[in-house]
Amino acid sequence: MPAGRREQNKSDKLRRIKDAARDLFIARSFDEATTREIALRAGVGMGTIFLYADNKRDLLFLIANDDLAAITDKSTAAAPSGKSALADFMHLFRLHYEFFGAQPELSRSMLREMTFYDSGKQARQFQTIRGKVIQHLETVVRRAQERGEMRRGEDAKFLGWIAFCIYQVELRQWLTAEKPDLKTGLKRLEKALSIYLSGAANSLK
Repeated sequence: MPAGRREQNKSDKLRRIKDAARDLFIARSFDEATTREIALRAGVGMGTIFLYADNKRDLLFLIANDDLAAITDKSTAAAPSGKSALADFMHLFRLHYEFFGAQPELSRSMLREMTFYDSGKQARQFQTIRGKVIQHLETVVRRAQERGEMRRGEDAKFLGWIAFCIYQVELRQWLTAEKPDLKTGLKRLEKALSIYLSGAANSLK
């Protein structure tokens, strides 16, 4: 078979696996769906499934990683605006809220399964994506420190990590609603980050 045709067949199988996994995780839930059901719906053998994912959790992130990477690239593409740390935090997090809120059923499973997710074929890409977000938050903090908006002398990486932790907790809380409202979720996140930034302000000792 010509190389181009082989690549096309490979791409088609991957698309079918992603579609089948997404459909079954939504219809039957992540906990109830099985890799065998996914393979049957995708029209591939179990061996083909395991070329892309080590287990069911890996399949969940196989669905999400590429889209999540694209959202992260978009939200971190520009340098911090310099308007305020809060504005830069919210620009980043708004796009992620929109991403996770688009399919809350899948997102709830993702947020649960990403805890201690450090092994599997898809884990490295996910860890890279998360690391990029945290690195961008560190940059936002560093710029805010240079402007005198946040206390100098504090570890910018740690302060960025705190902002990330607030985002993670608020995102999980928001997604517990049956139909998460984006405006409500972002308003609560902005309030939490504002309180955090007040504590990190240069004027506070």
